[in-house]
Amino acid sequence: MSEQTLQHPLKRRFRGYFPVVIDVETAGFNARNDALLEIAACTLTMDDEGWMHIDETFHFHVEPFEGANIEKAAIEFNGIDPFNPLRGAVSEKEALGAIFKGLRKGLKETDCHRAIVVAHNAAFDHAFMMAAAERAGLKRNPFHPFATFDTATLAGLALGQTVLAKACMTAGIAFDNREAHSALYDTQRTAELFCHIVNRWKSLGGWPPAE
Repeated sequence: MSEQTLQHPLKRRFRGYFPVVIDVETAGFNARNDALLEIAACTLTMDDEGWMHIDETFHFHVEPFEGANIEKAAIEFNGIDPFNPLRGAVSEKEALGAIFKGLRKGLKETDCHRAIVVAHNAAFDHAFMMAAAERAGLKRNPFHPFATFDTATLAGLALGQTVLAKACMTAGIAFDNREAHSALYDTQRTAELFCHIVNRWKSLGGWPPAE
């Protein structure tokens, strides 16, 4: 049995990268200046047969950082009242610290060397998360500093759709537009979509490679 065969299937599948599905809700488009208001993350796992599944989910409402800009149009779109005490919001440091702690556990279990963001239009979510981690002074950021897996691109290739709702429906994944623009809901649907694409590729003979 080869050394590669003995590796965790998730490590073998993505060359040591640990995919984590992320979605953020924000108060604008500028990661440096606009508030991060909500973040959710889904870790993934892979069974011994190479099929991908959703594992753990983390979810936090986030307090706007001191001096953060809040665009009225953005919060009208996502329906978030940033200062509603019933949100149960926590600081960026607390939210990301808890997520990073959970990811380090997953990295250890799979022997992966770095987490990688999976998201729909991933550059947006990656930028907000990395900016928040920098503001919070979190030195041990498990994520790759720039690489991502973008499900908009992957769904365009695999399903002919780039909009999350349409891609999910094409894949046979239920999508309720009334629940959309919640970080938790969108992360869970994006995770299902990514698993569908990866597993579909496997079913077509695309993985694993010949030993």
